[in-house]
Amino acid sequence: MAFEKIKGNIIILHIALSLGVCFLLEWLSRHSIISAYYFVTEHTGAYLYNSFVIFVLFSPVILVRRRLFLRMVIFAFFLAFGIANCVILLNRVTPFGFTDLNMVTDLLTMQNTSYFTAQQAMISFAALIVYSICMVFLFRKCKKVEPRYPFSLRLAAVIGLFVSIPFVTSALIHAGIMTSYFGNLAQGYLDYGYVYGFATSMVDRGMSRPLNYSQKKITSIVDSTDMGASTRYASDGPNIIIVLLESFFDVSEADFIETSEDPIPYFHELEKNFSTGHLKVPVVGAGTCNTEFEILTGMSCQFFGPGEYPQKTILKKTDVESIASDMKTLGFASHVIHNNGGNFYSRANAFSMMGFDSFTCKEMLDITEYTPMESWADDSILINATKDAMDSTHQPDLVYTITVQAHGDYPKEIIEDDPAIDVKCKGKDEELTNMWNYYTNRIHEVDQFLRDYVEMLDARGEDTLLICFGDHLPTMGLYDHEVATKDLYQTKYITWNNFGMKKEDADLTSYQLASIYLDRLGIHDGTMIDYNQYQTNAGVRAGSSRYMRGLNLLQYDLLYGKRYAYSQKDLYPASNIVMGSLPIVIDSVYTYADITHIYGQNFSKWSRVYVNGERVKAQYKSGQCLTISADDVTSGDIIAVNQVGSSSTVFRSSNLYEVK
Repeated sequence: MAFEKIKGNIIILHIALSLGVCFLLEWLSRHSIISAYYFVTEHTGAYLYNSFVIFVLFSPVILVRRRLFLRMVIFAFFLAFGIANCVILLNRVTPFGFTDLNMVTDLLTMQNTSYFTAQQAMISFAALIVYSICMVFLFRKCKKVEPRYPFSLRLAAVIGLFVSIPFVTSALIHAGIMTSYFGNLAQGYLDYGYVYGFATSMVDRGMSRPLNYSQKKITSIVDSTDMGASTRYASDGPNIIIVLLESFFDVSEADFIETSEDPIPYFHELEKNFSTGHLKVPVVGAGTCNTEFEILTGMSCQFFGPGEYPQKTILKKTDVESIASDMKTLGFASHVIHNNGGNFYSRANAFSMMGFDSFTCKEMLDITEYTPMESWADDSILINATKDAMDSTHQPDLVYTITVQAHGDYPKEIIEDDPAIDVKCKGKDEELTNMWNYYTNRIHEVDQFLRDYVEMLDARGEDTLLICFGDHLPTMGLYDHEVATKDLYQTKYITWNNFGMKKEDADLTSYQLASIYLDRLGIHDGTMIDYNQYQTNAGVRAGSSRYMRGLNLLQYDLLYGKRYAYSQKDLYPASNIVMGSLPIVIDSVYTYADITHIYGQNFSKWSRVYVNGERVKAQYKSGQCLTISADDVTSGDIIAVNQVGSSSTVFRSSNLYEVK
């Protein structure tokens, strides 16, 4: 009887439903019903606010007669986003945010990998089909409700509820119950709820105009932080090589991990003999491109929306000054080397917006070696790729290399029967121990890659500065108290040089790193470079209000404002970036029996064959040979080989070859 009474009162029903859905979402987010209970009891105000937002989103149900149908559609929406967040948090620390919706195309580029397996794709597709069938059935069969009140009154109530959200939110922020900024995105979701966290990531995007933004203020900042002309130019060198070490973590800094031997001896050798320190980065467990953005631009992701990836938002339409464009004005060539997809994180576009000259991505590489799980390419391919990029120019080079070998996901079961490094984890279960074991052996291999990489650079006989940094710590349930720095947002960086640069250790932020080492070389002449160099040399602490006020103003001016720093001109336009350092060449075509062999140079698994402009089915045999059916080509036809990335993007094409 009581249930029938509640069922008949849609307001009471939706209040109960909203409280229940909110609890379910927190349960999924935290992977624990107990943790969800503690959220309700310890963050009651946030729980009630999230439930209120859910209640508002259910309110359009009163506008229709098929109320059960619309209620189930809205509930399915919440459930899908809750499950997505639950699954994502099993693989990374950063929760599901609005920007992740822009990453769907990137997810599709990783089909049949540990990030998005063929089985997961099949399950997702099947679930969508089943849900669609159920919704069609429910639409046809559900009971129609006769509304008690006029439509205009119901519509006014719904509009009123939606309009009330910003006012309620503002009041709770002023009361200290909610907040408008997450210094730690993952913790923000935990403290203030998944619905609010996701909504904030959707509404709060880009940068807000600073209150004191003006031409006079920007000019004052630029003039006062001018470091003067550079004292070193391309004619003096040296080459500057920056290497992103994916998910790199010195496991000796974790108090629960014991290893049979030092897994990264060469890293520690460099640490002992060359400048090093800890690096404050903006992400944990994922979000590589945000650390990358800070390193290359000298800007801070703190000023963007929670979980936003600038390379997927503002850099889609706006060019940006970077160390590549600044070094270009001094006569340096600039290259990016990466053994993953060229379109992942929209990198091909982003690196063009940053002014790089060339980008060698996996589609341009003849990759044959992979990690034991076969999910990521072996980093050794990057050594010759870097050498080829540097050999392609006759001037000093700026090279930005991105590794992937230590990338997650890490297996919960034993993959290697006889690993080089044995790992024990005190207080961790078998699954976590297996994950750390796999990870530790991958960074052991990365350490060997680093040794070989330095040997290649040194053998060139050119002055070279190498800077290597971890983009973020790996996942696998790390806590602040378990690491030496007591901060999961601290990675390490190390350097190497062959021209006698003095060892000077310092802890830095990722937006400072490149600027400080360029300063040690006598290189200035960049807006953000000068600002970071000046503030650091003046002893202003990165992250302090004094440091960040000016950084915020400059960053807004260059990305969203009038560009007063450039006298309202576009001084650093996007480059016509060249994909790859080596040409794709067809040398000869030979037909035997029913197979046509295409011989040439620099083919890869991403080479696609086109006959008279039409793509034909081809097989990769090696970096020098592709095959097609003899039926697809005849005398006089024109053959081309294109290197093709995700979304059918043609990165580079071969010469046109006429079949004799």
